[in-house]
Amino acid sequence: MEEGSGMHSSSSDGTGSIRRVLLISAGAGHSVALLSGNVVCSWGRGEDGQLGHGDADDRFTPTQLGALDGREIVSVTCGADHTTAYSESQSQVYSWGWGDFGRLGHGNSSDLFSPQPIQSLQGLHIKQIACGDSHCLAVTMKGEVLSWGRNQNGQLGLGTTEDSLLPQKIEAFQGISVKMITAGAEHTAAVTEDGELYGWGWGRYGNLGLGDRNDRLIPEKVSSVEHEKIILVACGWRHTISVSSSGSVYTYGWSKYGQLGHGDFEDHLIPHKLEALHEHCICQISGGWRHTMALTTDGELYGWGWNKFGQLGVGDNSDHCSPIPVKFPDDQKVVHVSCGWRHTLAVTDRHNVFSWGRGTNGQLGHGDSLDRNVPKIIDALSMDGSSGQQIEASKVDISSEKITVLPTERYAVVPKENSAFLLGRDGNDSSVPENDVKRMRI
Repeated sequence: MEEGSGMHSSSSDGTGSIRRVLLISAGAGHSVALLSGNVVCSWGRGEDGQLGHGDADDRFTPTQLGALDGREIVSVTCGADHTTAYSESQSQVYSWGWGDFGRLGHGNSSDLFSPQPIQSLQGLHIKQIACGDSHCLAVTMKGEVLSWGRNQNGQLGLGTTEDSLLPQKIEAFQGISVKMITAGAEHTAAVTEDGELYGWGWGRYGNLGLGDRNDRLIPEKVSSVEHEKIILVACGWRHTISVSSSGSVYTYGWSKYGQLGHGDFEDHLIPHKLEALHEHCICQISGGWRHTMALTTDGELYGWGWNKFGQLGVGDNSDHCSPIPVKFPDDQKVVHVSCGWRHTLAVTDRHNVFSWGRGTNGQLGHGDSLDRNVPKIIDALSMDGSSGQQIEASKVDISSEKITVLPTERYAVVPKENSAFLLGRDGNDSSVPENDVKRMRI
């Protein structure tokens, strides 16, 4: 595989100890990890530049993103086909990948094949970044929210349906301190420091939790959940998951594949308590394209929903409408989980990284393109992985070289009719927003 410089980098930190994975994030077909020492690795689908290695090649094993070396990155977040990273010391957000609809925040719709700083966010102290399919949001340490990218259904919360090529402040949160945000395909959710839940954007499946199927152009408060405060929220493609301060899970929205976990395939228009997990205290949640993962305080991982590619990790390829426990070697406890569209990543307490689900573009990181329906350790990123495992490194000097591709060079504009590209990229999903015009690869 051709790399930017042909360099190799050991997965050790120079002291002989293996770099530990601190964060993982999964996109539509790619994966990103943040390792100790501020090292960023990416792998999987690279067609839109979302891996950041300066080209459009897929990577089948974790590859160090040399362009971010020395940038002191502390967080990474995958959108569907783009990626963001944040440097706390530099107060700088970087983005790269598919640029359609302005989702990269650089004032245009060009694709970027290497990380570039978002100039308008320079100097802001960022608490969290969320990326959806085609839009992004950032919460500042002051609790303010900025959004950018696609806005056809109001998912930016700005009161309009116009896309934004640059980050804009959501004025509706003036005087309200936001704790965290999450983004789905065309909808967004937020939790405030006071434990209140908000939803906005596309709402056809009740995924805003507001009791109807209407869109919202500005954030609207979700009715209180049995007088509990909400502390976590995550969006799937068209469903939403939230966790209360007592550790209870509430889900709402689309459930065609059982992704709400209530033992049926019925949509819910308001948050509905997941009784199957009532004996567990949930501390982390993640939503995939049509599947859901929940992590307990005891380190047990549960999955439910769409499972065509084994993305639930429960040993079969059948959909499950109720939570199923995911088993790990030696009963390892899970400390972090991230759902991609069709694959899932997890980190265990033994500092091992596992992946499962769709592997067609190498997004599982095992050096092949196989699907897997049980967790498999990613050797290069794991303490218990193969000894002497090397991580490939790519190097693109982002200060002197800006690798961009204009949309007109890569796409033809197509109407929504007869476009398989609109149908969830699989050509099998007819539930797309009306009046949708996307670019299709030529």
